[in-house]
Amino acid sequence: MATAWSNWSGFVTASPKSIAAPADAGELAELVRSAPGPLRVAGAGHSFTPLVQSDGTIVSLEKIEGLVSHDAANNRARVRAGTRLGALMHILQDIGQGLPNMGDIDRQAIGGALGTATHGSGPTLGAYHTQLEALQLVDGQGELREFSRADALDMIHATGVALGAFGVLTEVAMNNIATYRLRRRKWVLPIGDMLKNFEMMAAHRSAEFYYIPFSGYAQFIASDLSDAAPTTRPTEDDEEGLATLRKLRTALPWLPRLRRALIRGAVKKVPAEDYVQDWLNVYASERRTKFNEMEYHLPYEEGPKALAEIIALTEKHFPEVYFPIEVRSVAADEFWLSPFYKRLTCSIAIHHDAANDPLPFMRAAEPIFRKCGGRPHWGKMHSLKAADFKKLYPRWDDAMAVRRDIDPQNRFVSPYMAGLFGIQQ
Repeated sequence: MATAWSNWSGFVTASPKSIAAPADAGELAELVRSAPGPLRVAGAGHSFTPLVQSDGTIVSLEKIEGLVSHDAANNRARVRAGTRLGALMHILQDIGQGLPNMGDIDRQAIGGALGTATHGSGPTLGAYHTQLEALQLVDGQGELREFSRADALDMIHATGVALGAFGVLTEVAMNNIATYRLRRRKWVLPIGDMLKNFEMMAAHRSAEFYYIPFSGYAQFIASDLSDAAPTTRPTEDDEEGLATLRKLRTALPWLPRLRRALIRGAVKKVPAEDYVQDWLNVYASERRTKFNEMEYHLPYEEGPKALAEIIALTEKHFPEVYFPIEVRSVAADEFWLSPFYKRLTCSIAIHHDAANDPLPFMRAAEPIFRKCGGRPHWGKMHSLKAADFKKLYPRWDDAMAVRRDIDPQNRFVSPYMAGLFGIQQ
């Protein structure tokens, strides 16, 4: 009997023959061998592309979660792939470890976050997959395989970012750091100043900013290591701010100058923040208002130019957009399908209310990102296919050869994945 599935935003839906939630690697292996294909793996559904979409079997790893073991001397922890980031933070804190960096959403499963190259911000800080020491997966023939840096570094680099198409992750060993505290500061500045002084992004351990459309201002957020005692984290008001921006968008469609003036006045009054907290109490924010998202990863030096063009496009042609534009940096790495492969990156993310059609805005913005050499986030909206990716990823053919070895019968290849990988079905 068909079962309904949708991603977090509701934009991607599927009616597979089955949604299965195996209890362990053994049950998962049997599913891979016998369940109706194609098999696609669902983490927390926080991707905006049809990575999970299948009319065969969708596999949930929600029962394959929790801590397997840890190595206190090396700040290493082995966890099951279905573990949500929110739970992982507390698991690590309890054993004296911390993730070196995080994004601002903690609902994803670690397997999904790894598979789509999910990341935080900081020019010396890599995405989650750069922490991989070892991984265990079930391949396309239902066999359990394990790779580690010590004896199969190329396989770690090939499968660390794999979109759930190089096997199904069951366990990962991650290199962490000792638990730590951060001093987090937030303040408002004119976007013109931010674009002229883009080096601010590299002046802190972790920095990012959000441009508020039609305001002329950005909120800059900086996080640095601190030995100070914890202080109170200010009450989070992001959702209230979004609600205000949405009301102004809706109430003043024919009065753009008034709308701009009101938004600018409201943003300028946002109070600065400055607090110290343990790492797990700093990174994540509540995200209740649903949206769809496109994020492109650009050569770092292209960031200011691309952002200026995206802002101009938004404010000239898309007055219905009110979500902030997010700008981050990510360190280069060696993973073959990582958008950060061998280059320091500036990531720019645009968002649109899930109640609205995102495609016109995304289609208009994508050429700007592409002409700047952008690589799309694997889990966020884009229109690229295999021929495009082959030009963007120097190790593309090598990665595809590894994928064929792991999944020779294409058990994990849905029509969408076939288009991404250039596989004839």
